[in-house]
Amino acid sequence: MGRGRVELKRIENKINRQVTFSKRRNGLLKKAYELSVLCDAEVALIIFSSRGKLYEFGSSGMSKTLERYQRCCFTPQDNSLERETQNWYQEVTKLKAKYEALQRTQRHLLGEDLGPLNVKELQNLEKQLEGALALARQRKTQIMIEQMEDLRKKERELGDLNKQLKIKLEAEGQNLKTIQGLWSSGAAAETSNFPLHPSHPHPMDCDHEPVLQIGYHHFVQAEGSSVPKSMAGETNFIHGWVI
Repeated sequence: MGRGRVELKRIENKINRQVTFSKRRNGLLKKAYELSVLCDAEVALIIFSSRGKLYEFGSSGMSKTLERYQRCCFTPQDNSLERETQNWYQEVTKLKAKYEALQRTQRHLLGEDLGPLNVKELQNLEKQLEGALALARQRKTQIMIEQMEDLRKKERELGDLNKQLKIKLEAEGQNLKTIQGLWSSGAAAETSNFPLHPSHPHPMDCDHEPVLQIGYHHFVQAEGSSVPKSMAGETNFIHGWVI
């Protein structure tokens, strides 16, 4: 007995539905490719999964085929406003599909929503992640090398500055020693120009100097002197200080 007619309806089991979609999608894409090759036909196929994932095939390029489709469907007798509206609608549809595809790619790169992907798609995703990781590491290594070069350059500059300061400090120290030597020699020369007084052999042997006598001293006139007493008293008597 032959197989009966299978009723077409939505598959309720999620896993079976995904498996059936993958198989028939691949078959449909294969048939479209064979039709374009065998019959030299321009074929464009667009598929959106239940999750919004885009699958497409264009024998001559999807954009070129869509433009040809628009030219064939909208004749010059149509209203220009309607044509413009339809063109904008087609543009919005394409941009929306690209936006959704980019969102799905971003989720896949973050490790989310990986259930619908098969082994080949997971391998491609793994290669993309490994390539991105290699580029990130390469850039990080380059930045670290540039920072190390900058630090080495600063180290060399600081070393040169330290040498210059050391040389300047040594020169200033030498100048200071020279000035101190000049001061010492000048002081010695001044000392030699002013000799010290010779010392006496004994403190009591120094010459007697005139002494000023303060107070009352009884003057005794020598015998036979012709100086009057009043003159003698005036010359030798000095009144004491009053305290």
